[in-house]
Amino acid sequence: MKKIFLDKGHGGTDPGAQGNGLVEKDINYLIGEHTKWYLNKYYSGFQLMESRPGNETVFLQERTDMANAWGADVFLSIHVNSGGGTGFESFIYNGTVTNEDIALQNIAHAEILSTMNNYGFIRDRGKKVANFHVLRESRMPAVLTENLFIDDVNDAAKLKDKDGFLQDVGHAHARALAQFLGLPDAKYDIVIGYFPGSQIDKSFDQAQAAFPNWSMSVKKR
Repeated sequence: MKKIFLDKGHGGTDPGAQGNGLVEKDINYLIGEHTKWYLNKYYSGFQLMESRPGNETVFLQERTDMANAWGADVFLSIHVNSGGGTGFESFIYNGTVTNEDIALQNIAHAEILSTMNNYGFIRDRGKKVANFHVLRESRMPAVLTENLFIDDVNDAAKLKDKDGFLQDVGHAHARALAQFLGLPDAKYDIVIGYFPGSQIDKSFDQAQAAFPNWSMSVKKR
C-alpha cells in the first residue's frame, strides 16, 4: 500500500500570493481536492494524507514532520506562482536528490504541462531546483509545482476556471502520482439483486430497461 502525502500550499492565516481577485491558498486547495478525487475514483493500492483538509494554518515544519512520521512514499506540494512571470514550473531540492526525485519531477512536469496546454499555449519555465523547506526536509521523493502566475492577467483567467482548468490540472497531478507509484486501476464490483415488482432507483439505464426487476449498483473494492 503506497502512501501519498498531499500538501496544499499555504492556508489559514497564510494566504500565499494574491492577485487579480484570487488568493493562492484557495487555488491550491481546489487543485488538491481535484487531485484527491481523481485518485480515489480511478486508482487503488494507496493511502492519502493531507497537510490541511480545509483552511487550517499549518507551518512548514509541521507538514514535513507529518509526512516523515507517517512514512510517506511521495510528497507533492501544490502552489501558484507570482512575481511578474507566466507559465508552469516544477521544483525538486537543490541538494542531494535521488533518481526517484528526478523521475517524479519528470513525470509530474510532463503530465501537468501537457494538460495545461489543452487550454492554450502555456510557457514551460522548466524543471528547476530550489532550497524549499518541504523539499529539503522531506525524507521521500518530493516535488513542488507552481501552477501559473496569479498576478498575470492571462494566467489568472485560467486559474478562475474552477470546473475546467483547475479540475483538469488536479487530475493531471493525480495521474502523475499514479504513474510514479505504479498504482493499479480501481476495481469495482457490480452488485446485482432481484426484487420482483420493486421500484428501485436504476443505475444502469440500458440494463434496467432490459431487466426491469433487477437492481444494480457499483461498489469500489
